[in-house]
Amino acid sequence: MGQLELKGPSGVFMHAMIYGSGIGRIGTPSDISNAVSFLLSGEASFITGTDLLIDCGVVGSITTNPPQRLLN
Repeated sequence: MGQLELKGPSGVFMHAMIYGSGIGRIGTPSDISNAVSFLLSGEASFITGTDLLIDCGVVGSITTNPPQRLLN
């Protein structure tokens, strides 16, 4: 899905978001499955009722450094 967005009309915006993220790359299926494995493990037994944002800091990046600034 991300690859399609990169090639579509919002591609420039998406590249800016990736550039501003913590790792600077698009997420992979294993990035998501690793988080799911953790949440299903005993190590996460005290975690309830929360949203886990798995985006490499993209939302935080856009909040503090909007892509418009990255594109200039």
